[in-house]
Amino acid sequence: MKKLILGLMLLLAGIAGTLYFSPAALVTSMRLVERQLAELDSKQLTVGDLSIHYYEGGPSSGETLLMVHGFGANKDNWLRFARHFTARYHVIALDLPGFGDSSKPQASYDVGTQTERLAAFTAALKIKRLHLIGNSMGGHITALYAARYPQQVASLALFDNGGIDAPRKSEFITRLERGDANPLVVKAPEDFERLLEFVFVEPPPLPRGVKHYLAEQAIANSAHYQQVFEHLVERYIPLEPELPKIQAPTLLLWGEHDRVLDVSSIEVMQALLKQPSVVIMQDCGHAPMIERPQETAAHYQAFLNASVRE
Repeated sequence: MKKLILGLMLLLAGIAGTLYFSPAALVTSMRLVERQLAELDSKQLTVGDLSIHYYEGGPSSGETLLMVHGFGANKDNWLRFARHFTARYHVIALDLPGFGDSSKPQASYDVGTQTERLAAFTAALKIKRLHLIGNSMGGHITALYAARYPQQVASLALFDNGGIDAPRKSEFITRLERGDANPLVVKAPEDFERLLEFVFVEPPPLPRGVKHYLAEQAIANSAHYQQVFEHLVERYIPLEPELPKIQAPTLLLWGEHDRVLDVSSIEVMQALLKQPSVVIMQDCGHAPMIERPQETAAHYQAFLNASVRE
């Protein structure tokens, strides 16, 4: 018995040591725990010539919630938010082509092209009707999807979405216009720390080793992300002409202190949508589902409940 206990202690010590000295292993373990808490499975689907990786969970008979991340992000952004919905809904969070574990072809990454890739993904999964949720660039894409395929969309939730010429320019837009480096593209370790402070009011706590690992990953992808961003700018599709085509109830949820995309975008969108609802989260930044997942989930559930009643 003593030998068994000693063996277990040595095994746990070995695991702890591996995680301590290997940030990659620690990140993998953290993601696994978060995914299990959210009751999501990791899956892969080939759509045309693209390999799409995604999380899926919840009852297959439930209404589908499809979550779409923003620029430079991936499906992990939704884990803490998604855990509030898998008991009742069929939940999917994907890596868009060009991001995360999905294919990164030498091809276009403008929102129009990504919207059609998203449509091909939902068709491959035989999803006829769904609730769409998008953050930042993902919000731009899901809004365009809802405009192009209104019969498929039961509701739309846009968290700090792109695609709008806001009445007040954000700090991000102002920086780009004066020729500063893109704060969303990480080219050096110190850029990653600045990115967290730029995107969040209260950045999520991360161990130093994990920050270093994530910074390295972002740096490795910097050239690709810069190319993607150029596609988004050069082949920009404004949402203003598209919003009146959206038939579904639409939640506009924004962090009050978003430095990337200004909250005044809501003023433009609210006037163009048929069924808008608005939530502005105080002391919150560009990614509310990461910064305050439980509160964001409560706002979204209230929106869903109201949409069903209507």
